[in-house]
Amino acid sequence: MNESAELPLDGIKVIEFSHMVMGPSAGLLLADLGAQVTKIEPISGDNTRRLKGSGAGYFSMYNRNKRSICVDLKSEAGNSLAKKLVSTADVLIENFRPGAMDKLGYGYDELSADNPRLIYCSARGFLNGPYEHRTALDEVAQMMGGLAYMTGLPGRPMRAGASVIDVSGGMFAAIAILAALQMRHQTGRGQQVASSLYESTVFLMGQHMAQQAVSGQPAQPMSIRTAAWSIYDIFNSKDEQQVFVAVVSDTQWRLICEHFDLKELADDESLATNAERVLQRERIIPIVQEQFSRFTKAELMSKLETCGLPFAGVGKPADLFDDPHLLQSGGLLDVTIPGGEATRLPALPIQMDGKRLGVRRDIPAQGQDIDEVLKEAGFSGDEIAELITSGVVAAAPSD
Repeated sequence: MNESAELPLDGIKVIEFSHMVMGPSAGLLLADLGAQVTKIEPISGDNTRRLKGSGAGYFSMYNRNKRSICVDLKSEAGNSLAKKLVSTADVLIENFRPGAMDKLGYGYDELSADNPRLIYCSARGFLNGPYEHRTALDEVAQMMGGLAYMTGLPGRPMRAGASVIDVSGGMFAAIAILAALQMRHQTGRGQQVASSLYESTVFLMGQHMAQQAVSGQPAQPMSIRTAAWSIYDIFNSKDEQQVFVAVVSDTQWRLICEHFDLKELADDESLATNAERVLQRERIIPIVQEQFSRFTKAELMSKLETCGLPFAGVGKPADLFDDPHLLQSGGLLDVTIPGGEATRLPALPIQMDGKRLGVRRDIPAQGQDIDEVLKEAGFSGDEIAELITSGVVAAAPSD
């Protein structure tokens, strides 16, 4: 499924003014689903391209299937050019600090006056309310919303090991955009929509809020939580590897006892139900660990798979490049990262008509699509050359 004509958002034009993760991830979702996404970068290029350390992969991960142009939005000609592109767009995505787009003349009221069908999506730190003018980051939201508290040890909050709130915010942005497109079918008009980091975190914390409401007790960090099941743990194998194993039903309890020769536990009537087993976790876990220690990681996982128990080897991101399931199922996509090196990165975690969504456009070089985008917008070759010469737009990189 690599041709846009086969994809659900074919024909939808998106202009993306965004950087980092939240806005670009929303654009990525629409792009992979077939929308024509044009990323408008500053004249010097998106700073995200130049991040190092833990941010080094942001641009490569969230910008495939997009076109790139670099425009001086502070110049009069650049401002007019960008507005011309927006005038024929279906969707605009932005994730800049509050008020930044309005100062540049790209606020919703101004742009929708020229294009009333425009769906204008702001990926923000906070939705409307007392915090709305604050600047936020993924980690800020994780700290405020309780995710860092739930992830870390008591007294040592820790952010999750991926940009889960940025990406969740991008997902909710895409959902809002799709809902607004559906409403436009009915009304003929666009609207302004927004998603946010803080409220995305709060939504994820809803299960823990509900837990408190139901139990009357505040949720404890996951590192010290009261287990809901008797076996829901990481175990060591004979070759000193780690495997997570879960037993979440009475049927699974009987399976683990049968396949791992746990007769002592199987015959104990005081362990007949999960509620009873949870009370005896301190007795059960060492016995199970002793049995598991007889097997290497590979042997243990093979046996767990045979008996149908939930299990997982404790993996690292590096392991995913060669994961046989991902390789055979189309879960990894071939892309070329900045610098020209080929690699594989994750596809969207969905199937449509039994197929995975692929790459139609590789990760764009900085400003590489200037000629295509401007000619499509009605500019002549001479006009494009003048815009480049005057510094309004950046020339496409030479091969």
